[in-house]
Amino acid sequence: MPETLDMPVSAARSVTSQIDCGLSYALDGPCDFIFSIHPTLGMGQTLLSESITIDPPVAYRVNTDPSSGNRLLRLHAEAGPLCLRYQATVVRGIEADDVHAGEVSIDDLPDDVLHNLMTTRYCESDHLAAVAFKLFGGLPAGHARVAAITEWVRTNIDYRIGASTATTTARDVFVQRSGVCRDFAHLAVTFCRALNIPARLVCGYAHFAEPPPDFHAIFEAYLGGRWVMFDPTGMAPVDKLVRVATGRDAKDVAFATIFGPARMVSMNPDIVEINVSG
Repeated sequence: MPETLDMPVSAARSVTSQIDCGLSYALDGPCDFIFSIHPTLGMGQTLLSESITIDPPVAYRVNTDPSSGNRLLRLHAEAGPLCLRYQATVVRGIEADDVHAGEVSIDDLPDDVLHNLMTTRYCESDHLAAVAFKLFGGLPAGHARVAAITEWVRTNIDYRIGASTATTTARDVFVQRSGVCRDFAHLAVTFCRALNIPARLVCGYAHFAEPPPDFHAIFEAYLGGRWVMFDPTGMAPVDKLVRVATGRDAKDVAFATIFGPARMVSMNPDIVEINVSG
């Protein structure tokens, strides 16, 4: 069971989902792992139950990053096979989008939002500023402009597994016009920041029509005084995504950070919707 359970969600509608995440590795020597596979507590989510099984059994601990709210699982394992299974039941509140939400002026942005305007390793908003203004600078400010950015990325970037690597940036994606979900999100975040719209990455468990064996990355833009989700891939409904990690770019939301000679054998971050209310 979790150490802390969040208060119930207050949204008029909600979806309850069951998570069953399996990860398997072959370790060629001692390794340390930092996993981000636990759903976020709060931010519209209520955790009803969770459990974790590790084979062979090793000591582990779960802590919450105070700056992001991301829950991190830490463990050390010796050479050999390592299998981890995480299960949880989560209620996600669904809020209706305010399509009239406006952009917030920089001087009115909360202090803890301001850093989401800055250029980062994967989101070089300074390099793509001229492109962003040419494409979107003349559009009406607010939700409509972010929706237009989302649609442009969805239309102009091809979803292609293997088209990018761990070092691919938003500028690379803009040039090569292909990538996976995190690349789509990086480019949308970069365009938003170039237009002085705070934006950030969100990673989590998502419902897919044809589920790929992976986590899903989308982005949020700060509009009308709150964070609003968008999915440039159009692969999954954002209101049913279970948030696991939030950050400025992919370096803040990786589901696994590994120190040592480990090879992934299999992964299956599965999520099943079991109830919708409201």
